[in-house]
Amino acid sequence: MTAEIFAEIREAISQGEPRVLATVANTRGSTPRKSGAVMLLRPDGTFMGTIGGGCGESEVWQDAMDTMADGIPRLTVVDLTEPIDGDDKICGGVMEIFVERVVD
Repeated sequence: MTAEIFAEIREAISQGEPRVLATVANTRGSTPRKSGAVMLLRPDGTFMGTIGGGCGESEVWQDAMDTMADGIPRLTVVDLTEPIDGDDKICGGVMEIFVERVVD
């Protein structure tokens, strides 16, 4: 998947289209993905790749769309240890995701 993501980044650069890259920078405990996992977001909100799915990925998606709009990099902490409504936080770890606009 990583090769496809970097191919899309190259294409976006050649066309002058923005993209935001979300990269798992650090993990503690049990997490769905480990450091280095990436998700690439397009201006329309579609994406390729995954940093783990579920509500954690939707938190990162929102921050990524904010970065798409303002260009400000963010470090998003996804805490999978706190119980919430539903059963989708079953991992029990914490992920730090670095979100940056890679194409302006």
